[in-house]
Amino acid sequence: MRKLLLMNLLLFSFTCVRAQTMREVTSPDGNIRLIAQISDRLRYSVYFKNLLIVSPSEIDMTLSDGRKLSDGLSKPQFSERSRNETIISPVPEKRTRIPNRYKGLKITFPNGFAVIFRVYDDGVAYRISTSFPGSITVRSETAAFRFPVNHPVYFPEVPPQSNIDIYHTSFEEPYTIKPLEQIHAKNLLFSPVLIASKDSPKIGITESDLEDYPGMFLSGNAEKALFGHFAPYPAEETETKELYSTRYVSKRADFLAKTKGTRVFPWRVLLIAPEDKDLPGNDLVYRLASPSRVSDVSWIKPGKATDEWIITSNIFNVPFKSGINTATYKYYIDFAKRFGFERIMMDAGWSDNNDLFKINPDINMDEIMAYAKSKGIGVSMWTLALTLDKQLEPALEQFSKWGVDFIMTDFINRDDQKAVQFYFKIAEACARHKIMLMFHGAFKPAGFNRTFPHAIAREAVLGSEYNMWSAKATPDHNVLLAFIRMLAGPLDYEPGMLNNATPKGFHPMPENVMSLTTRTQQLAMFVVYESPIQFFAGNPSQGMQEPAFMELLGSIPTVWDTTRILDARLGDYVVTARKKGNDWYIGALNDSTARELVIPLDFLPEGDFQAVICEDGANADRYPADYRLSETVLTSKSTLMLKLAPGGGFMARLRRQ
Repeated sequence: MRKLLLMNLLLFSFTCVRAQTMREVTSPDGNIRLIAQISDRLRYSVYFKNLLIVSPSEIDMTLSDGRKLSDGLSKPQFSERSRNETIISPVPEKRTRIPNRYKGLKITFPNGFAVIFRVYDDGVAYRISTSFPGSITVRSETAAFRFPVNHPVYFPEVPPQSNIDIYHTSFEEPYTIKPLEQIHAKNLLFSPVLIASKDSPKIGITESDLEDYPGMFLSGNAEKALFGHFAPYPAEETETKELYSTRYVSKRADFLAKTKGTRVFPWRVLLIAPEDKDLPGNDLVYRLASPSRVSDVSWIKPGKATDEWIITSNIFNVPFKSGINTATYKYYIDFAKRFGFERIMMDAGWSDNNDLFKINPDINMDEIMAYAKSKGIGVSMWTLALTLDKQLEPALEQFSKWGVDFIMTDFINRDDQKAVQFYFKIAEACARHKIMLMFHGAFKPAGFNRTFPHAIAREAVLGSEYNMWSAKATPDHNVLLAFIRMLAGPLDYEPGMLNNATPKGFHPMPENVMSLTTRTQQLAMFVVYESPIQFFAGNPSQGMQEPAFMELLGSIPTVWDTTRILDARLGDYVVTARKKGNDWYIGALNDSTARELVIPLDFLPEGDFQAVICEDGANADRYPADYRLSETVLTSKSTLMLKLAPGGGFMARLRRQ
């Protein structure tokens, strides 16, 4: 009897301990479950409709003084919360009204660490928090992502460089596809990456709300897993002296970050997509980011702009010598006015790259600014990040005097703690001067565009400029961007190339740059890719010869009330519909295989829509600049037949009658 009583007592004790060391959180729709388990380590696992999709994966953090999250796992305290609200986006890349529904769990440990989990209908996220007095130094973080199957992974990898360490990159690489077990510690991936299961939801891995901490790379160890990897803190920095001077890290410390002792760390995010078409429309990263720190956003004006850098100002049919000069920029202003663009960009070369106050002698800034103002066109300026950092306040004051409302800053090429701090410094300064901002040579947005709505987009993409020197911007790559890169926020691809070639006829040709796509795919990118500032990178002199095409391009908005992904298959094609006011815009991108798609328009409200359609021409497979413009009336009962050439596209504007 005593033995039986003892056994029952032990069983009761084991059950109580187990109940205290495991907690489950379920998404609002009930499809996703996250289980947090505390034993020797803190681990989490994820299920979709009772199918294990993320195996138990470790979470940990170690400080330089030896304190460690996993050393204080006894006597955890649990608190739960749920949220059902609507975020109103002041600069809506996907939609103006963003439902924010989740269930959350916070586990607080007695040693000053805590972990916060959130479970949404379309993903899960967690972050570490600390509550120590003063400051702390983070030596390492463990962020594991383990999977039950050796899934294929789509990822961009940092290429090794001979003269600087692996953590320097422009974050512009093509996608590689490998099984998880073929990714090793030597492979340094930057996010987002995509776990592409064939029999379960696809999972995008990235981060959000990155502040005062290095960005997360990923690597493997020949297991069915990926692991967070972080650039160590810059102990010493060296400046290069060249055309595009940069500040690179010449010596790394043995820790990741020096930071406040009481804070939250970035979200580790897993976006979960049961269907391929669930990926391009996912805005979980935005929802997780810190709310706007800009109280007055009335001065933030999205729109389209020209940029002359890719074609090196090589305009023609003009009575003056083209180049980086006053006459050329006035021509760009006339072009912008003619086709409904809001501004032009004055890219590299308007000043000495290393001194923003040493103006190119071929440029009369007062004349350009006065001419732009007379036409109602804004002027934007390119800057070198290192130079802007040194001349920040006087430069911004000068830009304001000129009436410049938007700047780009370029060649950062890092995401260690000091580089991340630079982004905040520049964004805060630009907000004070009411100047919009875009980063090039930059890591992914990671929700920064919610916290600073005027930081309106970011590069972090292998885009049109690569046509100048390579064949990397393939149709297959272009399609993948909508499924992977766009998970992290808006991108600056800079579409609109008007010279178009087949793989057989393509070759990199500076000053007369061509794309590896049809003309229609270049047009459709303005709808499919998200960027509140869309740059037209084609040659305006060609555009002047095709006014109907350019008028259609110029009519495309850059911010949207609603987005619907009508059809999509990873790496093959994507069809996106976006609404602005009463009008709908439909864009499709295709990979290198010709195909036909049938797209019902049953999402439209009742009534007639006057449609202007641009589709691949009959000979676009051999002459990719071939396109066909037509007009018709469509209703919710209509069906679109998309005939997509290799590397092709489709674009339609539907205006309510």
